Amino acid sequence: MNKISPKIKHDPFAALRIKEFKFFMSTRFFLTIAIQMQSVILQWQIYSITKDEFSLGMIGLAEAIPFIIVSLFSGHVADTVSRKKIILISTLFLIISTIVLLYFSLKTSTVIQNYGTLPIYIVVGSIGIIRGFFSAAFASFMSQLVPRELYANSATWNSTVWHLASSIGPGITGFIIAISLSLENDLSLAYKINILLIILSLLSLLFIASKPLPKKEKEESLKESLATGIKFVFKNQIILGALSLDLFAVLFGGAVAMLPAFADKILHVGSVEFGFLRAAPAIGAVIMAIIIAYKPPTHNAGRNLFFAIGAFGIATILFSISTNYYLSLFFLFLTGAFDNVSVVIRHTILQLSTPNEMRGRVSAVNSIFIGSSNEIGAFESGVAARAMGLKPSVFFGGVMTVLIVAATVKIAPKLRKLNLKSIE
Repeated sequence: MNKISPKIKHDPFAALRIKEFKFFMSTRFFLTIAIQMQSVILQWQIYSITKDEFSLGMIGLAEAIPFIIVSLFSGHVADTVSRKKIILISTLFLIISTIVLLYFSLKTSTVIQNYGTLPIYIVVGSIGIIRGFFSAAFASFMSQLVPRELYANSATWNSTVWHLASSIGPGITGFIIAISLSLENDLSLAYKINILLIILSLLSLLFIASKPLPKKEKEESLKESLATGIKFVFKNQIILGALSLDLFAVLFGGAVAMLPAFADKILHVGSVEFGFLRAAPAIGAVIMAIIIAYKPPTHNAGRNLFFAIGAFGIATILFSISTNYYLSLFFLFLTGAFDNVSVVIRHTILQLSTPNEMRGRVSAVNSIFIGSSNEIGAFESGVAARAMGLKPSVFFGGVMTVLIVAATVKIAPKLRKLNLKSIE
């Protein structure tokens, strides 16, 4: 008689039991708070100067163009240079860029008075270059800190920490902006706290040892290296389908970029309430992440992915027609909760399907699809808001997201039938 093997108990905290992964999550936490905080400050600052939705969209475009330009090259660099070193250098440059933004915000500075918002957009462009290198190295470095069997668990905690920090960042920034304006009549205090958080992330990273780069099967020129990463993604129907679905959902479903205008023109609230609006999607994502940690969405992952992105689109539609502040908070909360399901599934697909020696390049392609789509989506939202009006533009984006999900269900059967349990 065959013995029935005992069922292995799922450990939702498995990745967090690895010391270096915990320090990595600490780096992720402080840096994400800083980046989200910086985004809120910039949105508030630009909108305060211009009172124009299109100018909010331009923040995204100013960051996306340089990000896309450097991303493929940064992926090659992440596969040939120490990934920890790339993260360290990128973080140092981020500190310098934020110091420049701090200078622009001072009452004694005449830069904005003389040149308008252009200098801010130029610094945002430099941050796009920094993010291009940082993104490729960060995801690749994380995969070197945990064993393969914990990829799904590490992706869950990575997403959880990111969304937790993304809820704290905007939430506290609304208060910090209000305090900064009342005490100093400028945003210098907000930028100083922003710089401190980036420094804390840098200090946490120092507790993680550098990891040797995976050996390549053959030496490649820069052109061959870039082409190999692109071909790998475009020949893998499941990876390409997941990235494309997320790309268009983020591109059309991004209501967050227009929140300063919604707070001002639709909901008639101030900086503190605006901070909570910005935090609401991340709070939803954190709560969903806790559920996912105990019940991963890897079984019937394809079905779960389609359902989550479709529900994200519906929640965006409901947000666009709401005129009640608390209902708007709730619908934004739902967008974050459903988005986090797709984030965890996509990250798990990438980690399980990508060879170690190609992680930098594949992460770079992923960043072009997903990272830049947030910024380009912000630009699309700004253009649509100017063309259609504020509320119709967000409604249109939600409808387009639902239609794209419906179309992808039909044209991507492999993705629809995906079960990640079978490839872990």
